[in-house]
Amino acid sequence: GADVPGSVPMIDLVSFGGPADLEGPVALRPHLAMGLPLVADLFRMTLARGGVQHPTGRVVPGLGGTWWSLHTCEVEFTRSDDATRARSPHTAVPWSRYVAIGDSFTEGLWDVPGAEPPTRTGAVDPTLECRGWADLLALHLSARADHPVHYANLAVRGRLLGPIVRDQLPHALTLGPDLVSLVGGGNDLLRAAADPDVLGAELERAVVRLREAGAEVLLATGMDAKDSPLVRRTRSRVGVFNAHVWSIARRHDAHVLDLWGMRSLRDWRMWAPDRIHLRTEGHLRVAQSALVALGLEPDDPAWDDPLTPLPPLPRAAQLRDDAQWFRDHAYPWATRRLRRRSSGDQRRPKQPELRPVAPGVSGRW
Repeated sequence: GADVPGSVPMIDLVSFGGPADLEGPVALRPHLAMGLPLVADLFRMTLARGGVQHPTGRVVPGLGGTWWSLHTCEVEFTRSDDATRARSPHTAVPWSRYVAIGDSFTEGLWDVPGAEPPTRTGAVDPTLECRGWADLLALHLSARADHPVHYANLAVRGRLLGPIVRDQLPHALTLGPDLVSLVGGGNDLLRAAADPDVLGAELERAVVRLREAGAEVLLATGMDAKDSPLVRRTRSRVGVFNAHVWSIARRHDAHVLDLWGMRSLRDWRMWAPDRIHLRTEGHLRVAQSALVALGLEPDDPAWDDPLTPLPPLPRAAQLRDDAQWFRDHAYPWATRRLRRRSSGDQRRPKQPELRPVAPGVSGRW
């Protein structure tokens, strides 16, 4: 977690790693050792602060229904290399074997078609299956291709970059992919001791292996957490890591999904109640950003347009929401970190083998 002056060894309190342990509540006493500064910082996570919108309110028209309902977006960038900048957005999809590797972001937390994200971290159904931006990207590629597209998703929530490269990358290579999305490092960067230069070097070695195997690679920058009073403590580390991502992409002819630059994600209506993972609307927009990163045309040129602002919440309502978030999400995360547990310890990839993509309303393959 963020380094708070005056506290004892800090824990990775806020993680992209998904839900915490599923055991019941434990005593609060161990968390008192974390220090009152951290508790105060948690309660300052005001939803309406910094121009970020409150998650409640109207559902954005067209974004909560089927796979193809995207009605708010805008092209911000293209792939970093000159060859892709010269490519027509109407170019046919060249890939037929897409493999996604990474952590909870790529696993798809919390895009649950036909349902709402869990309101309590400790009450998550372990069998709940998520969809997510990578699944959506596979569907988009299949819909645009003039040949069958096969897809596998090896991502597991809570994974650090090292285990992603060590465990998921070799498996991905055995599947013979021609496109691999490799998105990781977010969980690492939330730890005070994280070194973005070391992470960048590890990421580059992985990209080299994939390129040598003949696969094109889709990377992603970290998200900009400037509006989160707690997570923004990692902003400088994420910025250095992002610089490495863009440099790696240039050196090895890779694609970059620019999460840092997505304006629509600066709105709490894009986020699940845990304030860490995207809900369905956020994943839909990230899938559009991935299309743009691959040099393809988005479904709607307004895909990244910010939502209409909502009036700020009264201070009392903000404090109530923050208190509920601390009880339902932050407290279980702290418990898990003190136990040195990961939310993905007992989980396996949701789709470990390549399967043909067959778009459907349910989100199943």
